[in-house]
Amino acid sequence: MKISCLAIDDEPLAVKKIAGYIQKTPFLELVAQCRNPFEAMEILAKNDIQLLFIDINMPEMTGMEFVKSLTFKPYIVFTTAYSEYAVEGFEVNATDYLLKPVSYTSFLRAANKVKEMIELTAKRGSPVSIPATGHLFVKSEYKLLRIDLDDIKYIESMHEYIKIHLGSSNPVMTLLSLKSIEEQLPPTQFLRVHRSFIVNLSKITVVERNRIVFDGKIFIPVGEQYKTSFQSYIDRNFIV
Repeated sequence: MKISCLAIDDEPLAVKKIAGYIQKTPFLELVAQCRNPFEAMEILAKNDIQLLFIDINMPEMTGMEFVKSLTFKPYIVFTTAYSEYAVEGFEVNATDYLLKPVSYTSFLRAANKVKEMIELTAKRGSPVSIPATGHLFVKSEYKLLRIDLDDIKYIESMHEYIKIHLGSSNPVMTLLSLKSIEEQLPPTQFLRVHRSFIVNLSKITVVERNRIVFDGKIFIPVGEQYKTSFQSYIDRNFIV
């Protein structure tokens, strides 16, 4: 499986170079190249992007501002000509930081780092138990926490962790892959709608422009490969 990538840079030669590096790397897939964050927003809304190669210094909206604005954050590799941004880059959990002019050697090193993290997350086991009792137990901060399935609104992938968003309390973080918990959740109640999101079907109240809206301010995109199953759920419950 290839890692889906987006290259973002306002400099034509720079974005072309990164796009070329992506295309020549066997385990990467170039979905699009963008000249600004606004173009990238449209691509992210319609595609499941796993990795962003993004310049920091861009007019109107910087790469750092754009990444901070994202609800769902793919793996991030920043590119820039200014080394002083490195610390700030890692504060937003960037996987790596490449100084321009970017060589293919440094690019490949960053890409391999992301690949290893994705593979590790997929293989890692999980401290979770989901019996047929309507609740689950997860390990979080050295404690086992009971979570009622009916209280879950949605579950979000956070690279090596998942964040379980609840209706009655703050989210719970646990070291677990989204695929692992998806395999154990009841499929009649939970549906994966994006590479990074599973939703509790009973909590969906608003669907707008191919996005699920929670609390009027949280927008969860429905990924291209999950549209068919999601539309089937809508069709089964749609009243004309």
